[in-house]
Amino acid sequence: MKRILLTGFDPFGGEQSNPSWEVVRRLDGLLIGDSHQIVSARLPCEFVNSLLILDAALRQHQPSIVICLGQASGRADISLERIAINVDDARMPDNAGAQPVDVPVVEGGPAAYFSSLPIKAIAQELHLNGIPASISQTAGTFVCNHVFYGLMHKASELTSIQRAGFIHIPYLPEQAVAHPGAASMSLEMVKTGILKVLESVLKTDKDLRIAGGATH
Repeated sequence: MKRILLTGFDPFGGEQSNPSWEVVRRLDGLLIGDSHQIVSARLPCEFVNSLLILDAALRQHQPSIVICLGQASGRADISLERIAINVDDARMPDNAGAQPVDVPVVEGGPAAYFSSLPIKAIAQELHLNGIPASISQTAGTFVCNHVFYGLMHKASELTSIQRAGFIHIPYLPEQAVAHPGAASMSLEMVKTGILKVLESVLKTDKDLRIAGGATH
């Protein structure tokens, strides 16, 4: 049985929950088809420790597919990240009080890595199932991008990882009520969306060539 590793984060920024962890913990142990099983890991919203915990989970589970999820408070859909960049530039401290500015994620590493998920095919699959989704050109420069870059750097070294990437999801409705005007998505829709993501990953050998770019 092959493993699919899903990760979510601890709450941060004063929130009481983090939708990324709320969804992946509910998928832990689920079988996808007859060949893959989901395993979940909770990452601290901390620059240093997040990658230590991720590395431990990779060693423990030896997954063939890894998808890390994070909360994006300003977004209204499931955002499929395209690029991880080799820079930490935090506008606020992480949960451990660290606030790196213009520091590489991996000293001497490549400037960027592309997701190896079929992000265009995934977006189309989500749209066909009535789930808002888009291609995102940036995962920011906070802990989410740090984990995304660290994951892709590790995946470049491990032949056991066939596909890897990062997905941002919106606030849950119970979070959005404290942020007037903020978009949200129900936990059930996010959960369904992530299952559709995995189905698309498993059935797609080559990504679709359809428009998913941005003008700004």
